[in-house]
Amino acid sequence: MTALVPGSRLALPSIAAWLENPWPFAEHNPVRIEESTEDGRFVVRAELPGFDPEKHISVTTHNGLLTISAEREAKEIAEGRSEFFYGTFSRTVSLPAGADPAKVKATYTDGILEISMPVSAHPRDKHVKIQVTKD
Repeated sequence: MTALVPGSRLALPSIAAWLENPWPFAEHNPVRIEESTEDGRFVVRAELPGFDPEKHISVTTHNGLLTISAEREAKEIAEGRSEFFYGTFSRTVSLPAGADPAKVKATYTDGILEISMPVSAHPRDKHVKIQVTKD
């Protein structure tokens, strides 16, 4: 809802747009995600409706981070209005300890991108006790 009276223009953003952000001046990120660990796999699901996954979606891992990037090109509309978000969108999440990004898999079905990778129950982090001496 952008106006209470058809055809009127408001100087302020719509109430719905304000409610989508926890803080009205914060950056709006239209990529909504879910993270979970299911059956020994770390799973991230992202809402990306209307994208061609082979042309406009990229998934990368680097230094313990998973980044999802997508791009939607704007269409010129002579008359009317659009509430779609255009441009490049990106979300980055931290991978849990024990996640194996070398075995990541991604699928795109019905506008949902699902990324999963194995995660070990006991990560191989080394715990080293360091002796502290007094000078």
